[in-house]
Amino acid sequence: MRFRYALAVLAATASTVLVCTTASASPLLRPVAAAAPLDGGFLWGVASSGFQSEGRAPDSNWTRYIPNHPDYDGLQDSVDFYGRYASDIDLAAGLGVQVFRVGIEWARLQPAPGVWDEGAFRFYDAVIAKIAQSGMRPMITLDHWVYPGWAVDRGGWRNPGMVEDWLSAMRGVVDRYASRNPLWVTVNEPIAYISHEVRRGKADAGEMEVRLAQAHNAIYDHIHAVQPGAQVTSNVGYVAGANDQINGSFINRIADRLDYVGIDYYFAYDPMQTVLGAVTRALGSAAPTLPGMNIWDLPIRTEGIYYALQHYSQRFPGKPLYIVENGMPTANGGPRPDGYSRSDHLRDTVYWIQRAKADGMNVIGYNYWSITDNYEWGSYTPRFGLYTVDVRTDPSLSRRPTDAVGTYTQLISAGGVPGDYQPTRAPAFCILIDPPASCAFPVAGR
Repeated sequence: MRFRYALAVLAATASTVLVCTTASASPLLRPVAAAAPLDGGFLWGVASSGFQSEGRAPDSNWTRYIPNHPDYDGLQDSVDFYGRYASDIDLAAGLGVQVFRVGIEWARLQPAPGVWDEGAFRFYDAVIAKIAQSGMRPMITLDHWVYPGWAVDRGGWRNPGMVEDWLSAMRGVVDRYASRNPLWVTVNEPIAYISHEVRRGKADAGEMEVRLAQAHNAIYDHIHAVQPGAQVTSNVGYVAGANDQINGSFINRIADRLDYVGIDYYFAYDPMQTVLGAVTRALGSAAPTLPGMNIWDLPIRTEGIYYALQHYSQRFPGKPLYIVENGMPTANGGPRPDGYSRSDHLRDTVYWIQRAKADGMNVIGYNYWSITDNYEWGSYTPRFGLYTVDVRTDPSLSRRPTDAVGTYTQLISAGGVPGDYQPTRAPAFCILIDPPASCAFPVAGR
């Protein structure tokens, strides 16, 4: 199965290149829709993650993975959201956002099987209460790739009993916070989660996919039983040029239990990284690193978010679409090596979301990843935060605003970019965005 999966992605990549290179050199572009302002019902938000930002981490799969990798940065206390959540939530409220996404850490809540830590619950009670008091709606992620050390000892996702252990804990979380009317994310980027666990936890990719889907479907039903009218998703890490090959199987397993489609969008199509990623997922090996291909060097084409939204608007006609994560990684908080700034990226991205909305796609919200820098699964070098934090050298963990803080505040206030906005960068050649869709159905720039 693993080899067939790798070969399928290789074949898809080859066919994509063939289709796009044989397409007309000047394909018919669709008419340019006006970038109308996003109305008052549109949800602007920021995102964060429990393990990546909280610090003071209890025993978990990830506290065990890190010491086994000498090349990883030590976690330390991350950016200490645990101690600074109130001021970080104030920073988000100052932007004018309506949604603040947080993760609930199972490892913190259940230090032993069936044992609840009421102190941990009181922490999350305070976080969610602060979000509500600050005029925002919580978006709660149940699983952001971290589970307790005792679950590791039972085999993690290789254990057939993991689903019921997970559900027992998550039902408790749902029962406690459903009255807050949160937006729900069950499992963060499930395919990336599987990839991490195959490489580090020796999980079987096929088994874990089945179990994650069972967990999502069962907790979806429980959420709706205790919170009528709830909005639930599992956010998908969109893979330009190969999304169906990477994410399609999991989406098919949960398609009947999605109230909105959560989409994480970061990078444009890159054939070599797509192939290497497929081999990594299929074989459970670490993908080789191409020269110069740090995460902040991967190709960014903001028009690609239009095609990601288009993909799921066609897969689920009329269903609400929400960009649960989007942002731009840079090395140590500055602009990218080519000079592209966080503000440029944010304005250009919002322009394409407005274009998607104007073209009839049911886009209901956008979260910037992330409110502050955090631990990017082994390293503090990639910076995504609206507020940058230098964990390595600043013991005060001060939050320093990037240029995008003022930009995001202005965009939220105005409902997006003005109708005559010109993106900083014109659309790239179609094969560099999200083939074959970006070649077969290109959208015009201004």
